[in-house]
Amino acid sequence: MVEPIRLNSLASEVFDRVVDAITSGEFEPGEKLSESKLARELGISRGPIREALQRLEGKLVQRVPRIGVRVIEFGADGLRQLFYLREAMEGMAARLAAENISDQDLLELEKMLKRHEDTIRGSTAYRQKTMDEDFHFTIARLSGCTNISNLLLSEVYYQLRIHRLKSSSRPGRAEEALAEHKKILHFLRARDPDQAEAAMRAHIRSARESTLALLDANVSV
Repeated sequence: MVEPIRLNSLASEVFDRVVDAITSGEFEPGEKLSESKLARELGISRGPIREALQRLEGKLVQRVPRIGVRVIEFGADGLRQLFYLREAMEGMAARLAAENISDQDLLELEKMLKRHEDTIRGSTAYRQKTMDEDFHFTIARLSGCTNISNLLLSEVYYQLRIHRLKSSSRPGRAEEALAEHKKILHFLRARDPDQAEAAMRAHIRSARESTLALLDANVSV
């Protein structure tokens, strides 16, 4: 159940709560979203919900004639293409981050991964709930390339966060992903652009294979 919002004048908080509700797996891909139901659960009027859903059209939701707003749904080919884009963009982001990263940035990344390690211990998934706690968001920001970070943060990640959470729920995948993150950090610390890019690309390919395997298993059931 989504927690009610106490300060219903904060449109950004409404938006964040709707994003979190969708990407946390509370709603399945293709599932219809009810403005009135979301408004009741969040304890607000329908206006901010409608605004949030409009902002998310083409990212996390799609509007279907005579049906309404649904959680966005991708087939295998659509997901594969998104991962191709992500591998190219994030690989370059890691390369640029290795060239630009500061000692303070490295320290913050190390602390972040330690928090992630504590979180997945005894958990069934590797979930990075907020943008500030997301390893990939942070690498994109540290790249110093506004075009890359804007493209990744405003488009690709919204569409992949749902599938990333499900993929990380596969037994052993959370630990694998964390180890891959640590490897990327190792090459960032070494200021090695070639290896940082290669490690990030390998990580994204692993995520792609895990996500597509999960999708195929669900289709086969």
